Amino acid sequence: MFIGHFALGLAAKRAVPRLPLAMLFVAAQFADLLWPVLVAVGIEEVRIDPGNTAFTPLNFVSYPYSHSLVLLVLWGVGLGAIYRRVGSGARAWLVLALLVVSHWVLDFVSHRPDMPLYPGGPKFGLGLWNSITATRLVELTLYAFGCWIYVRSTRARDGVGRWAWVVLSILLLAAYFAAGSQPPPSVTALWIVSMVGAVVTIAVSVWADRHRAPR
Repeated sequence: MFIGHFALGLAAKRAVPRLPLAMLFVAAQFADLLWPVLVAVGIEEVRIDPGNTAFTPLNFVSYPYSHSLVLLVLWGVGLGAIYRRVGSGARAWLVLALLVVSHWVLDFVSHRPDMPLYPGGPKFGLGLWNSITATRLVELTLYAFGCWIYVRSTRARDGVGRWAWVVLSILLLAAYFAAGSQPPPSVTALWIVSMVGAVVTIAVSVWADRHRAPR
């Protein structure tokens, strides 16, 4: 999944209203933030393979450290523990850890059987990506609910808070549809765009969320 991960980050704001939205996005997208780095240095492997599934032209050959369930549990516990040390409390620790692990759950639904249980272990996937219509229906529904919960859980401090949120929500939608429009020209271009997109998304989420307050 793509935008579905952001949907969970938005919805989680209701459970931990004092946690920055950017941090919730980092947790929900942790696997996809780590993945391009590992691809870039040759630890994990992806191939451009149009037709691999109907929704994406990518063949995720190997990503045991960024996307296996066991490693994501460990990453989630570690991320939550680090954030708890700055005084965010047990609830923040739990929410961040669950968001990291949720990445595997959502990808298990959407991917073909390429989601590893642990490095070198069996792989699973329900294959939602074999249908573009079903994929968009599921992801956009999740996104709509995530946006609704975030808006009901926060209020704009000023005009920037209203319009920055609109910019962020449209940016995520635009990135979602752009990702499925054309296969990337190369694996190098793929991981570069993934890294740049992550930085831009997190920066805009910081900007938007700082101008909103918990209800």
